[in-house]
Amino acid sequence: MSQAAPILFCDHRGERSDEVVQVLEGLGYRVVSSTFLRQSLETLEDVSPSLVIVDSLARQGLVELKALDRARKAAGKTTTGMPTNGAAPIAFLIVTDEDLPRIGGESPLSGGPWDVIRSDAPTEEWRLRLDRLKAGCRQATDMLDLAHRASHDALTGLLRKDSFQARLSEHFSAAQRHHFEMALVLLDLDDFGIVNKEHNHVVGDRIIQFVGEAIRHSLRTEDVAGRLGGDEFAIVLPYTGKSDSTAVVNRVRDAVAKLSGKIPGAETDIRVATSIGFETFNGSDVESLGEMRLHAERALRTAKERGGSQGVYYRTLDDSAE
Repeated sequence: MSQAAPILFCDHRGERSDEVVQVLEGLGYRVVSSTFLRQSLETLEDVSPSLVIVDSLARQGLVELKALDRARKAAGKTTTGMPTNGAAPIAFLIVTDEDLPRIGGESPLSGGPWDVIRSDAPTEEWRLRLDRLKAGCRQATDMLDLAHRASHDALTGLLRKDSFQARLSEHFSAAQRHHFEMALVLLDLDDFGIVNKEHNHVVGDRIIQFVGEAIRHSLRTEDVAGRLGGDEFAIVLPYTGKSDSTAVVNRVRDAVAKLSGKIPGAETDIRVATSIGFETFNGSDVESLGEMRLHAERALRTAKERGGSQGVYYRTLDDSAE
């Protein structure tokens, strides 16, 4: 947690602003104050504080704490809902005249490091608690980074094979249980082996990296993408039927094709293209996830056989009804 980022002091009771700000500035912190919940929520999003201190308006302030906690967790995530790799979590310090308010024995806070300080605490206690929160943020950041590295491919930023498979299974189970639509999309780059033979693996890695970026930028927030290995990729499209999945497939195909041309490190232009096979599920029209995967693989092979750089929907094949 860097001191370059300000501390947000939510002085919702309007009783301690001067004294708290004085203590914090005396400890070398830059402070931004807010005086009511809506302003606090907007400020939290705008300034990305290193720490939030809140003096709740209500005696227990559970509504305020939960709202700020949700906003804090959202501020620590990307638009895909995953924690921002390397970004420090936001710590939370509650100013109170009594113990931390609780619901059923559980704290209302869940989004990251937090602590409580009494309103009449001396300056040295403020220093100790802030130092403790900073240490907690560093530890949480390290854990998030390790978790991200374990689940995400270093070259593309997409999920690794095992992590993708786990998410795919979750979405299939949810679709089966609630009769949601979903689609499974499999991608394989066309003639990628030639690239490594005619150029080098550095160029090949750059293409894989660019393809990963193209896939990410082509998807919606709720979509899930993974690198299965080599030049093989996969995408889960939740709540998506034939028409919308076809649009996504075409968008991804076109985004990959646009990478063709000069690749850094290559002496000649390179054609980049992908074959895509996909299958949909409405919650009951496929018996198992394994069957859905086989369907998408069959469609992918057909896309390859037809010359590549295209998407094929399994149910358009003659043998799809067999």
